[in-house]
Amino acid sequence: MNFYTTEFLLQHCQDILKFYDDKVVDPSGGYFHNYLDDGTLFAPGFRQLVSSTRIIVNYVSAALLFGRDDYKAIAEHGLQYLEHVHWREQLMADGSGGYAWTLQDHQPVDNTQQAYGYAFVMLAYAAAVKAGLRDKAQLHRVYQLLEQRFWQADFGLYADELSQQGVLSSYRGQNANMHLCEAMLAAFEACGDTLFLDRASTLAENIAVRQADLTDGLVWEHYTADFQIDTEYNKDDPKNLYRPWGFQPGHQTEWAKLLLILHRHKNEAWMLNRARALFDRAYEQAWDHQHGGLVYGFAPDGRWCDDDKYFWVQAESMAAAALLYQATGSISYMAAYQALWQYSWEHMVDHQYGAWFRLLTRSNQKVSNEKSAAGAKCDYHTLCAVIEVLRGMGVTTLGDTANHGSAV
Repeated sequence: MNFYTTEFLLQHCQDILKFYDDKVVDPSGGYFHNYLDDGTLFAPGFRQLVSSTRIIVNYVSAALLFGRDDYKAIAEHGLQYLEHVHWREQLMADGSGGYAWTLQDHQPVDNTQQAYGYAFVMLAYAAAVKAGLRDKAQLHRVYQLLEQRFWQADFGLYADELSQQGVLSSYRGQNANMHLCEAMLAAFEACGDTLFLDRASTLAENIAVRQADLTDGLVWEHYTADFQIDTEYNKDDPKNLYRPWGFQPGHQTEWAKLLLILHRHKNEAWMLNRARALFDRAYEQAWDHQHGGLVYGFAPDGRWCDDDKYFWVQAESMAAAALLYQATGSISYMAAYQALWQYSWEHMVDHQYGAWFRLLTRSNQKVSNEKSAAGAKCDYHTLCAVIEVLRGMGVTTLGDTANHGSAV
């Protein structure tokens, strides 16, 4: 089966969305986040900022691709919830506003301010600007909040976590900076302000080059307060959902994808070269030749420290492989793309109910019957990865499909 056709990719977008379309909107506000494999809701009142914003991105992206006003309406429903429920005017101890990280029945539970969450707030607003649902003032507002609360000018990177009392955690990590790079790229594409492109470039170079060069050219996850490598952080917890120990193959390939998007706008040779190096090493180290797919994590000595198969790792790696093929023409990247898709099609995609399974064991057994959960999965990675491949093929709306060859 050829997975590199516009017909297949557009249909797969529709198949993912179909799982959520008739059940994602909570009439009392926001979205439902938690679904079993068959679509049954669980924990209907629990919300998390990243899922709330990612679902906005899903529906704006789909609205632009398919020209559907009903998808815009779903996105606007989520924007209203972001602005009037997640955002609280006097959340912080000093009386300033902030975003509730988690909510139960529309009331704040955890008010910690997370740069990772702000990244997806900015990404949601970037999508909204592209669709004409908001103006760029919202992008600049979030940018300024990030400057005030998280920006570490001495290191050219963002801190991670601010307490409700205004105290920064000593933890520093690459993940928030990676998604802030993604958000800055989207903000630039939405409004054209070079402020956002310059910051994306700074983040990319400082993580994917400067910090990665501290660990032999691969991106480590965790740092001390002065951005030195912290090899002990969560060493006894390699399966931690947000801050796992070890090298994450999916984050190497996700950085490769972002570097290639940046390369479209700045066209500097190091971006393509580093993207290739990150992808090549991650794919070689983490591909499971026995059971297929990419494992989740490996130690500095190369041994796997978490051999589970996560949906987002396959999806982000598939997108990176396609973008590398588009940038280089190298058939090896098309082979990797097809292999990742073949594995995902056989094991990750739920052909009965739609969307993707979240997590499998190394031998491809389901870990639970939870398909999506607040903060863990809303098929943002899968949908947006497919849309990014389509964009690289020249397809940004359905009207583009007639003008582009669809097969390799």
